[in-house]
Amino acid sequence: MMKGLGDMGNIMRQAQEMQAKMQEAQEKAEQVTADGVSGGGMVRVTLKGKGELVDLKIDPAMMGDEAEILEDLIKAAHSDAKKRLDEELEKTMKDAASGLGGMLPGFKMPF
Repeated sequence: MMKGLGDMGNIMRQAQEMQAKMQEAQEKAEQVTADGVSGGGMVRVTLKGKGELVDLKIDPAMMGDEAEILEDLIKAAHSDAKKRLDEELEKTMKDAASGLGGMLPGFKMPF
């Protein structure tokens, strides 16, 4: 009977470790950045964490073109950066969870 209590304590300790690792991974994920480009590098955006647009660079040569073209290029650059950011975040979370595989048999990570 005492062995069962020891197993429960071990499970609780592992759950606390997993929670701490996930918190650390989330904090790291918020600092991940990704650049997206369009128009052959004439428009570049940088996203951070969950998709926050933190930087936008437009080649001055573009300012003479119609606004609609520029808007489309910005949207395309943002989409590119968001896709890359999602890929980096997925990789970061998988790396953080890689040591947790055998911790709870049958438990599947949500990513």
